Amino acid sequence: MKNTAIETINDPTQVQIDLLRYPPGEANCLFEGEHTLFMSLATRPVHYLQAQDGKTHTGLYQRGEILITPANTPLFVRWEGEEHCLRIRLADEFMRNVARETVVGECDRITLKPEFQTRNPQLESISTMLLNELQQGSLSNRLYIDSLSNILAVNLLRQHATTRPHLPIYEGGLPSRQLRQILDYIDVHLDQEIKLADLAQLLDISQFHFSRLFKQSLGISPYQYLLQQRVECAKQLLKNTDRLITDIALACGFNSHSHLSKQFKQLTGMTPKAYRSS
Repeated sequence: MKNTAIETINDPTQVQIDLLRYPPGEANCLFEGEHTLFMSLATRPVHYLQAQDGKTHTGLYQRGEILITPANTPLFVRWEGEEHCLRIRLADEFMRNVARETVVGECDRITLKPEFQTRNPQLESISTMLLNELQQGSLSNRLYIDSLSNILAVNLLRQHATTRPHLPIYEGGLPSRQLRQILDYIDVHLDQEIKLADLAQLLDISQFHFSRLFKQSLGISPYQYLLQQRVECAKQLLKNTDRLITDIALACGFNSHSHLSKQFKQLTGMTPKAYRSS
């Protein structure tokens, strides 16, 4: 088997994700300015020898088990079986921004702890959702990827930081005026790329807390709402115009005919073509 490193998304300011496959071997790694999470995807346990932060660990990694390496920490790894893992690199400045937005008290001193072969259901679930989204080729779902990256960063700070940070709790959802402001913005920019940071900045709150308050208000995430509105827009154009479905997809914020068809069928149970015919 050839060495392969399939990069699935690359945003150096926030998150970089690679799907790695390697035959037995060893490697020295140093990610400057990036906190790294490795999650095993191997179908059978793989024996590793790992060294970081003056500590050495050996063990059989099973699918879903995680290695965490803080930024600027040299890492040595040797594996004896066929390696298949997900590597997520979070920019240190992105992590610090998330900490500043979400943590009460001194946050610039917060760093991650090196972790060997750890189990964390939340991190595993978030990482798997990112992997699934990227394997499906839905890289245009920027709002969704931004949301997952922020949740991943908050969970790392909450559970794997050198000091246990205090995160404030916001309850009650968004005030009606602010909610209308967000919904109007989404409606106007439906055909454009909408980032989580854009929405949170309108209200001058953190991306993490914006997502929580939005869901408390409407019962769905910002990404789910955006998807619903784009599908509703497509339904109107399918029924009331004779425009090509590809043109309708782009006008409603989807990146292709196939992207629209996939999301449209998930929400309505039929393809755009079938909906137009009905």
